[in-house]
Amino acid sequence: VRIRLMADVPLGMFLSGGLDSSAIAALMAGMIDRPLKTFSVAFKQRAFSELDYARQVSTAIGAEAHEIVIDDQDFFGALPRLIWHEDEPVAHPSSVPLYFVSDLAAKHVKVVLTGEGSDELLAGYGKYPRALVNWRAGGAYSAVPEALRGFVANSVLPQLPGKFARYARRSFLAMPRTPEAMFFDNFASIGLKRQSALLAPAFAAVSTDERAYGPSRAYFDKPNGASTTLDRLLYTDMKTYLVELLMKQDQMSMAASLESRVPFLDHKLVEFASALPARLKLRGFKTKWILREAVRSLLPPEILTRKKMGFPVPFGLWMRNGWQGVARDVLLDKRTRERGIIEPNAVEALLSAHVDGRQEGTDAIWSLMNLELWYRTFIDGEGVQSLSAPAAPSATASAGAAA
Repeated sequence: VRIRLMADVPLGMFLSGGLDSSAIAALMAGMIDRPLKTFSVAFKQRAFSELDYARQVSTAIGAEAHEIVIDDQDFFGALPRLIWHEDEPVAHPSSVPLYFVSDLAAKHVKVVLTGEGSDELLAGYGKYPRALVNWRAGGAYSAVPEALRGFVANSVLPQLPGKFARYARRSFLAMPRTPEAMFFDNFASIGLKRQSALLAPAFAAVSTDERAYGPSRAYFDKPNGASTTLDRLLYTDMKTYLVELLMKQDQMSMAASLESRVPFLDHKLVEFASALPARLKLRGFKTKWILREAVRSLLPPEILTRKKMGFPVPFGLWMRNGWQGVARDVLLDKRTRERGIIEPNAVEALLSAHVDGRQEGTDAIWSLMNLELWYRTFIDGEGVQSLSAPAAPSATASAGAAA
């Protein structure tokens, strides 16, 4: 952190109120001779806001807090321009609020520090303990006679009720014990089976394990024989998922002419963290154990123990309201159908099932919309697109909804 404070221009901090950004903010506040400027973003929907946590940290460290609250109009109004800035389909909905908080910060400072990298270094995602439990249970389950395992998969699992069935399908009971199945596809935002169903036959045919997860498997297999399964998972994420996050961070901050710096990814700190034993990173289901201990005296207890939110975006909620009509206009119009990339009937079914609540389609709808908008921008050569806001409900409809 001290090294990354070297600058001839004003610095600030992106503060979500999560452990990583709060830890850096607390350290920064003790190293500078003026109140730290922090910058936070949230959505109007309270369930998708971390501002209470960010405010708690800012107060505790005596920071000068700056906030911006955005809504669906802001989000969809900026999206086409941000696809242009990213030069590719926007993978993460959180890129959009990241741009808004970057734009806010650029009005006050020229450089910000951010918390990227901690989760991949110190096992901060909830998927890690779940993946390891599943992997170990799968090892024991492989000793069960094949006939019995087949009976469970074919006769028992299909009879399980809703939530239990979903968990079972993502467990050792229903999948082969391979990194591709248990780690990569299991935690992908859109699994290969679902991708294949949404893509036209020519594209579905090449949606294979090797094409999707070949590079990830190569990284998983690369560490030496002393590496634990957790070491391999973290190394793989550092080489794949973290690269995506850093690209998003760089593009969205630079779109606002703001430099962002990542203290957790100092190469000496990365080498140190990578050599730590797994028990200092993950203890049961407690993630980033060593970081929590290191900053225990600097942060409020509520920040140390709060549940990770991961920059939530209410895109799925908007897709059940007026904006689902905009998604239909993008995904089911004539030229989208004629590209031959998607399977229109499957996409239409996805949109309907999401609106009705029969299926969670947020990630798939998001990815498909961004792909089409990117295609129009760069391949069709139309430049930055615009999305028409849904028509406001009539007074009668509004009154009915209120009633």
